[in-house]
Amino acid sequence: MGPPHWKALDEVYPGARHQRCWVHKTANVLNKLPKSRQRAAKEDLHAIWMADGRAEAEAAMDTFEAKYGAKYPQAVGCLTKDRVALLAFYDFPAEHWQHVRTSNPIESVFATIRHRTVRTKGCLSHKTALAMVFKLVTAASKTWRRLSGNNRLPQVIKGVRFRDGIQVKNADQSAAA
Repeated sequence: MGPPHWKALDEVYPGARHQRCWVHKTANVLNKLPKSRQRAAKEDLHAIWMADGRAEAEAAMDTFEAKYGAKYPQAVGCLTKDRVALLAFYDFPAEHWQHVRTSNPIESVFATIRHRTVRTKGCLSHKTALAMVFKLVTAASKTWRRLSGNNRLPQVIKGVRFRDGIQVKNADQSAAA
């Protein structure tokens, strides 16, 4: 199971795909390894999420499992339990991969808000707290990068299928269904 907010997401958007954050997953896996193995393991993890396609990523994940499974089963279990959610981005336009593989851009915005609201806890009314959060998000939005491949969003919303980042043609879609 994923984070608790996924249940709420499923209620609002049934059938939505879940993508786990590779930055957080990498940190969690590395925490289950001795320091002496972390550098090599990090490179092996990067080989998974930086692969050009799902088959290459699956093979890299199998290699990671074979390489570390006997000595570090907790690290391998931490990785493989979320296999589907970690590789979900391969079913979206390649232009979007850099944005959906990690939740860090979203979290950095909320970190600023969390930092300010914790410092002012109890000093604001509901109305002024909302105004402060609005201003913080507005200020933070000035430094946001534009979404690569934003022209692909209508296709994603309509349910157009992608395989390894490339749009699946209609004939291929009906054969895969």
